[in-house]
Amino acid sequence: MKYIYDMHHMMLKNNIILVYEGEFTQEITKSVLAMAERNMDSVGEESGIKRKVFNVMVECLQNIVKHGDDPIDGETKTNAAVFMIGKQKESYVITSGNPVKDEHVADLKNKLDQINSLDKDGLKALYKEIIKGGTGLSEKGGAGLGFVDMARKSGQKLEYGFEPLEKGQSFFSLKTTVPRG
Repeated sequence: MKYIYDMHHMMLKNNIILVYEGEFTQEITKSVLAMAERNMDSVGEESGIKRKVFNVMVECLQNIVKHGDDPIDGETKTNAAVFMIGKQKESYVITSGNPVKDEHVADLKNKLDQINSLDKDGLKALYKEIIKGGTGLSEKGGAGLGFVDMARKSGQKLEYGFEPLEKGQSFFSLKTTVPRG
């Protein structure tokens, strides 16, 4: 039972206000968003910050629902992923993680590195280019627009990592920081 205390302590230490791990569906996504919104309302967060945080959360959750690859565990397949939001003194930290096929890792890294190399004007230009030309559409219909939007709304670089899993997959972690002021 100590693991419950340890987990609680870790969440308090890292100011985690919401964690969800498991299957992600549109219905669960709506519930997670509603809980986070209620939390921000209860602390009286200003509307501009709430809007930015909410936008980043939506993009993270849509990324999991639409683009996460099912982990393979024997014969069992589930869309297991994790989503967390933490509130620091000067920012909100939105973190997500989900399995992706190894064949998608290089493309994801390239897109994220390109996005992280751009300034505000460069992000705006890339956003318009994707909207107008539909460049970079994936087989699942995404163009990386969500990542661009997350970088634009947060005004920060997107932090990411890949941890190798079994059977040709990696666990993709993404962290976005939204300043509170």
